[in-house]
Amino acid sequence: MAKNEFALAFNEMLEEKQLAKDVVIFAIESAMVSAYRRAVGASTAQHVEAKLDPDTGVVTVYAEKEVVEDNVVDDRTEVLIEDARKVNPEVQLGDMIVIETTPADFGRVAAQTARQVIQQRIREAERSNQMQYFERQVGEIVSGLVQTTNAQSTTVGLDMKAEGVMPNNQKIPGERLKLHDRIRAVVMEVKDGTRGPQIILSRAHRNFLRRLLENEVPEIYHGIVEIRAIAREPGARAKVAVSATQAGIDPVGACVGIKGVRIQAIVKELHDEKIDIIQWDQDPIVYISKAISPARVNGVYLTDSEGARTATVVVGEDQLSLAIGRDGQNARLAAKLTGWRIDIKSLSEASGDSLKKLLNNSELAALIPAAVESIPQIEEILAKKAENRPLTPEEYTVLGQFVDRVERRTIQIKEEAARVEEERTTAARADIPAAAFNMPLEQSGMKEHIFNILIEAGFETVGALIFVIKTDPNKVLGLPGIGSKAMQNIEESLAVLTFPEPEVVPEPELVKVEEPVTIPVEVVEATPGIETDEAIAAKKQSEGKKEAKKVVEVEDEEHAKDGVALDELFKMKPEIFQNAGNNVEEESSGDKKKGKKTKKKAVELQFDEGLGEVVGRKIHKRGGEDAGNDWE
Repeated sequence: MAKNEFALAFNEMLEEKQLAKDVVIFAIESAMVSAYRRAVGASTAQHVEAKLDPDTGVVTVYAEKEVVEDNVVDDRTEVLIEDARKVNPEVQLGDMIVIETTPADFGRVAAQTARQVIQQRIREAERSNQMQYFERQVGEIVSGLVQTTNAQSTTVGLDMKAEGVMPNNQKIPGERLKLHDRIRAVVMEVKDGTRGPQIILSRAHRNFLRRLLENEVPEIYHGIVEIRAIAREPGARAKVAVSATQAGIDPVGACVGIKGVRIQAIVKELHDEKIDIIQWDQDPIVYISKAISPARVNGVYLTDSEGARTATVVVGEDQLSLAIGRDGQNARLAAKLTGWRIDIKSLSEASGDSLKKLLNNSELAALIPAAVESIPQIEEILAKKAENRPLTPEEYTVLGQFVDRVERRTIQIKEEAARVEEERTTAARADIPAAAFNMPLEQSGMKEHIFNILIEAGFETVGALIFVIKTDPNKVLGLPGIGSKAMQNIEESLAVLTFPEPEVVPEPELVKVEEPVTIPVEVVEATPGIETDEAIAAKKQSEGKKEAKKVVEVEDEEHAKDGVALDELFKMKPEIFQNAGNNVEEESSGDKKKGKKTKKKAVELQFDEGLGEVVGRKIHKRGGEDAGNDWE
């Protein structure tokens, strides 16, 4: 095949398979290696590689062979040293060398032998490419054509010749898909199968609505408007809570668009699914009121006890059916959107419940005397409502004010009781030693069967058991198998326990290190009439030495000028003498100017590794060049 023909065919295959050039070249080269091994019967342990020229299509095979001198027993694994040195002049006998071993007429043989292998390798590369591409598309919208549809699933043709499967429960209810319809769906999951990647699609998931909003609303795509929550029942209704990240932006208006053009495009894609766009609010009362829309809300009263968050929503008589929705759909979506359990009541029903609370709770009645005074009027209005007589707007206003007073005060009483209970439990916990919460229950010494009952009930430490007995002993008495005798055994076992205080490890004291005291050392004995010698040993730096010798001049080995013995001076830190040497130099220079003669002995401080301390050695005056280094 000519150069241009092979290049054209090669590039056409790349475009058809949508594969990278190096991936296809690697697949062909691997197939050629397999064809060579099969053609010549080469061992799998032998290193063989093939190189393809993408312009001409010529395949060159290289194999590793042993270098021999003159007798080739097996040309598949051996090569003469003359031929080997044409490739590498430095090769020696017995070396292993990779040399070209392309068989004659290998192109035709390889084409016949490697055809199936090449196709298999290209299919594997194609599947791997599809897998990598669609793994990155998980959670994103893809577009495709409907290929087949049945009662169980729908097959959709996607990019890169891949196929996606949409199960029947992931379709929009009531939507009928036809062959060759172009649809959009979100990629839910990608799994590696034996016949390629299995791509699961969905049009019923809430993320499909999220991605549609991002595509249709530029403000959401750019982060100016943020989607806070989505609650959706596919094909029927959806609620979306949005908020603006910048001041002056109307998030609801941005999603709806001018004359609703943006939201209508999404509704059409979702098979006429109704979508409510509401503004998210940090205040749960305001947020829940908007989530109940399109119904108008008279009041929202929150109760958060023991992790059960309940919101009682009071609406007018004419708004009750609208707030609940068909089969409770509106209330159900509002609960999913807000995360609160929502209890919707009409104004008359809420008034009746508030009236019962007020009549049965003397503490509540004492706190709101105004509501107590209006009880006869409320009873009259509720009796009128029970007789199906119409109420005036003023009467509805009176009912609303009455419900608001009672419910708000009830919430305040519950919050106060919860605060008192929290303070009581905190105080009870503070009375228990901290060591009790680290002591396992098996160390309590109680009877074995009682111990097993408590362990099964979740009591692991002594402190947890003491805390429950102090705050609510009925929790222990209510356990099966725990009676008065068992409770007595528990109390007796706990009474004899002692909880030692943890030992306090004292912090190490910081030792203040005093700075070394500089002790000037100078012993001078004046002899009149005789000229003075040099007072100190000068510091000279020779090339290659970084530390100077420290020389101290003393007159007498037993006593110094300030009364310090020489043996004691040697035990001091070397830094002292480094400073002392400078002082000696200054004072000796002063004596030299006065014309006094000084008698001195030079001592050098050195560290003796055998003794492990600094010792002093005398320096004797020497002639020659060395003397010039120590004396002037």
